[in-house]
Amino acid sequence: MMNRESEFVETVVHINRVAKVVKGGKNFSFSAVVVAGDGSGQVGYGTGKAREVPPAIQKASEQAKRYMIRIPLVGGTVPHKVWGRWGATRVLLRPASPGTGVIAGSGVRAVMEAAGVQDVLTKIIGSRNPFNVVRATFDAIANLMTNDQVRRLRGIEIAGVPTPAAEVSVEGVAETTPPAEEEAKGEAKDEAKAETKDDAKAEAVEEAQKS
Repeated sequence: MMNRESEFVETVVHINRVAKVVKGGKNFSFSAVVVAGDGSGQVGYGTGKAREVPPAIQKASEQAKRYMIRIPLVGGTVPHKVWGRWGATRVLLRPASPGTGVIAGSGVRAVMEAAGVQDVLTKIIGSRNPFNVVRATFDAIANLMTNDQVRRLRGIEIAGVPTPAAEVSVEGVAETTPPAEEEAKGEAKDEAKAETKDDAKAEAVEEAQKS
């Protein structure tokens, strides 16, 4: 069930009916999980509970729009292979070549289509509970990283800009000495001074004995 009247694409993934047995009979309530996205990389999900179906869907829809995250897309697909987990559910997202489409189950498909992902391969392992599947999919999305983000974390040069950690001379050779080498040089100097002092003391003792 999709709602395209607003600027967001809303999909009702699942509606669960819960019956509570009381003295006078049974009290029924409904819980719903809704996925909302703008089709351009932003997507969110929400859950709602109420005595009737429409209020439950409305609560879940408002929560989904309030808490949205962005998927880093590369050419209409995810940038790399990633696993997501929630409870006993594991979800795999894998990049796909153009024209593949969204190969996914109902819960994962709703998230991918709402986010605007055009090509992706997915797999659900473990529990197929719709609530857990949606949460595991968002856990996988949270672990996605672009190439530039990985380069920044590793301190690799990006777009010709050198990393700020090294000071480079005109010839392109680093002028700063690593701390480990400086410590080693300092220890060697101290040992040489100590040996020189010991030799001088030994010579002085020998001369005093001769005289």
